[in-house]
Amino acid sequence: MMETNFLIIGSGAAGLTLAVKLAEKFPKKEVTVVTKAHQSESNTKYAQGGVAAVFDLKEDSFQKHIEDTLLAGDGLCDKEIVEMVIKEGPLRLKELMAWGANFDTNANGELTLGREGGHSKFRVIHHKDTTGNEIERALLERANQMPNIIMLPHHFAIDLITEHHFPKIESEEISCYGAYVLDQISGSVFTIKADCTTLASGGIGQVYGHTTNPAVATGDGIAMAYRAKARIKNMEFIQFHPTAFYDGKNQSSFLISEAVRGFGAFLRNKKGERFMFEYDSRGELASRDIVSRGIDSEMKNYGDDCVYLDCTHLNIDELKLHFPNIYETCLQKNIDLEKDWIPVVPASHYLCGGVVVDSDGKTSIKNLFACGECSYTGLHGANRLASNSLLEALVYADRIFKYTSKHLPSRTTIAIVEWNDSGTVMMNESEILKRKTFELQVLMRRFAGVVRNNKDLKEASLRLEELYAETEVLYQKHKLNTVLCQLRNMINVAHLIIQQSLIRKENRGGFYNEDLNKKNLKELI
Repeated sequence: MMETNFLIIGSGAAGLTLAVKLAEKFPKKEVTVVTKAHQSESNTKYAQGGVAAVFDLKEDSFQKHIEDTLLAGDGLCDKEIVEMVIKEGPLRLKELMAWGANFDTNANGELTLGREGGHSKFRVIHHKDTTGNEIERALLERANQMPNIIMLPHHFAIDLITEHHFPKIESEEISCYGAYVLDQISGSVFTIKADCTTLASGGIGQVYGHTTNPAVATGDGIAMAYRAKARIKNMEFIQFHPTAFYDGKNQSSFLISEAVRGFGAFLRNKKGERFMFEYDSRGELASRDIVSRGIDSEMKNYGDDCVYLDCTHLNIDELKLHFPNIYETCLQKNIDLEKDWIPVVPASHYLCGGVVVDSDGKTSIKNLFACGECSYTGLHGANRLASNSLLEALVYADRIFKYTSKHLPSRTTIAIVEWNDSGTVMMNESEILKRKTFELQVLMRRFAGVVRNNKDLKEASLRLEELYAETEVLYQKHKLNTVLCQLRNMINVAHLIIQQSLIRKENRGGFYNEDLNKKNLKELI
């Protein structure tokens, strides 16, 4: 048993920002950060484009940023939340810069602002094309200076501890008392008892296999919250990044930042035609859902495996200066941006739904908070505006910090039951888990991808039930390992995506069901 004041699950921008603020405010209280890989491994680390925030008040305004966000969200944003996040955003960025995060500036020392799809103005601050990595570096550096922050890398949170672990306690309200955690090096499971727990566990991209997300993005926080009976919403709204590098492999894909299209790159089909203006008057700068469907349509129309991003008409020296990481990575993949087109496909990139939270980051479970991609705040609605995610993470980490500072939870006196794995055996059949994981990913890409239909969703639901039952047998029989726990979580997440996709009766933002589109056309006729 380990006891802590604040337990944070995840070490990305949201989790580390919260950890640093709590540690500074309460130097005599312990802040424990659990992360299943190295402490720097998170979705934040791989964010290229930047953070959207209004700094140029001559050319831009909060209202314009609000309007762009609402337009991208396709009518499902919470307007009050949008206003709150966008107005608080610049303060959080200045705070981050004061902590040592470096962003690109011009000769006068002013922030260099970029523009991405869906934005009407230049407002994206960045550090070359590795903005997330720079933010992660600065936050980790500060967190590691705090003696009361306990970092637990290579630890996997298995389940949240709630009343259902105490059969003798009757309560209408569900509360969180910490989590059961797997030490991935020793293989032992232990209890972390916490006064307050925050999920900052990132996204779900690995559910699809082809994703811009890192290997750690398996939806663990959402799955844990779901099993604990927290409210989960809008899981059908998955943003597929339009331009992930395509090399024909079933693995995490290298992201070609939206900022490259903002810089002037063209999308072309195999015939060399610029096709995006057939789908939207903004062409390559349309929002991600529209660009993804446009690419998906072109690929299906011509039976192609990918489309292409053309940078050959751009100034190569300026391109190298702005996107050195993308330029070098493409070279390593035998693509020279000065003369070659980049093969790209849509890949699972960002989840707009998640664990429902209020404006202070509180979930429907007492003493459980959530922030970052695993949460549903109402900011993104049906589709996230580019570079609003890191903004949301920073703002909500601050909101949780301020709320918990004013309403410090008391230490529970409940005796928590230790993890019991007696009667289980070591699992040697790792190939079984790999096959089941691959099957799940293919199932989700085929039946619950960019474009869906009811027949495919129902077929996927039936197979998923079988996969769930098979995996639960393995879970009950064997001592736990990370791959098994991740598979279990991804199946839970896939279930939520499919079921909430079937419930959705209209196409909005990142959700597109071709049956609904046919129905709407018939009604119009």
